[in-house]
Amino acid sequence: MHLLPSVWATTSSPRGLAPAASGEVYRARDEHLDRNVAIKVLPPKTFSDDSARKHFRKEALALSKLNHPNIATIHDFDTQQGISFLVMEYVPGVTLSQRIANHALPEKEFMRLGLQLVEGMAAAHEQGVIHRDLKPTNLRLTPDGR
Repeated sequence: MHLLPSVWATTSSPRGLAPAASGEVYRARDEHLDRNVAIKVLPPKTFSDDSARKHFRKEALALSKLNHPNIATIHDFDTQQGISFLVMEYVPGVTLSQRIANHALPEKEFMRLGLQLVEGMAAAHEQGVIHRDLKPTNLRLTPDGR
């Protein structure tokens, strides 16, 4: 995918991670901050008018204020030449969908992950943020079980 040079100015080796319902997600390396990041690029047609762009900004600002271990941190957001994107914490691991593809979760793991999900969503709701697309393909499980 060819993106604006300024979008990738501080990143190297962008790799596609997964298509998302509202765009595509890429893994990149932020060379200035020496960390991996995920960059969610939203389809240009999503923001065809000023009210949609204002809504994106408002939502990105709300998301950037969330600070919880079970929620990926938003580092930055912008719109450049009609391409809107979020730069967020890269969460290593697999999706819940991948994890349960071949067998159900053991009860203890199900309860532990369920509690983490509830805690993260409660923290978001306290800030007035509602996920709107909560599903196994949007939930990442880290190698250490979070």
